[in-house]
Amino acid sequence: MIIDKQSTILVVGLGLIGGSYAMALSKRGYTVFAVSKEQDDIDYAKEKGIIKDGSTEVDSKFISNADIIIFALYPHIFVDWMKKYGQYISPGTLITDVTGVKGAVIDRINDFVPEGAEFIAAHPMAGKEVYGVQNADDGIFHDANFIIVPTRDNTPSAIEKCRLLGEILGFKTISYLNPKQHDEMVAFLSQLTHCIAVSLMCANGDPNLVNYTGDSFRDLTRIANINEEMWSELFLLNKQALLYEMDCYRVCFDKLYNAINDGDEQTIKSMMRLSTARRKMFNKDGK
Repeated sequence: MIIDKQSTILVVGLGLIGGSYAMALSKRGYTVFAVSKEQDDIDYAKEKGIIKDGSTEVDSKFISNADIIIFALYPHIFVDWMKKYGQYISPGTLITDVTGVKGAVIDRINDFVPEGAEFIAAHPMAGKEVYGVQNADDGIFHDANFIIVPTRDNTPSAIEKCRLLGEILGFKTISYLNPKQHDEMVAFLSQLTHCIAVSLMCANGDPNLVNYTGDSFRDLTRIANINEEMWSELFLLNKQALLYEMDCYRVCFDKLYNAINDGDEQTIKSMMRLSTARRKMFNKDGK
């Protein structure tokens, strides 16, 4: 199976990720259109060759002509969009997304998918601490992971086409998780880490810290430069899984706190050895 170069691809939402998807696909010879709320974003994307054309208006023909539709929207906007305009999607169209939570979204989206079309969820584990199509960069996918989140309702052909999409975009690793597994993993690997970074930045308000800090603090708090609209929605939609991971983190943090308080050098060293061993698995150079 291939994704035909004659396919028309529609990206809904030209932010950083939607813009980067469009850039990657256009570079590889696909015809990409976009719908986004800001005319400036459409104009920029056209000028830079990121898309062939686009609109701030949702036209039924624009939607019905698409063979693949990629939604790069906040979860609640994605649901609202499908509720209003999903009826214009043509049979045979593959619908996918970039949404950071799945359990709270997939069933709601499928309520508005017309007969003959198919929605298969996906999650690009990539990004930067900047926003907007002006910062689009398909290079962010090249060392990144792509998670496909099929359900029992998805067909083998749709799953394979989604895998091919991840391959075309340039992702290094493509994995499969069901919605529950996805939300549990994302709660730990992404949402918890953002919670830690935000908490750390809120813990000390000394304005002179910037004059003293080293790379360790900058690296640890890089993701504290956060889009509060998107991340607060993701936290609340994945509340139970995230709270569970926060509780697990507190247990480990308290263990280290108590070891330091009690002068328990062996426990401190044991936790550090475990931390070092596990961190090595994530090192891209294998060292």
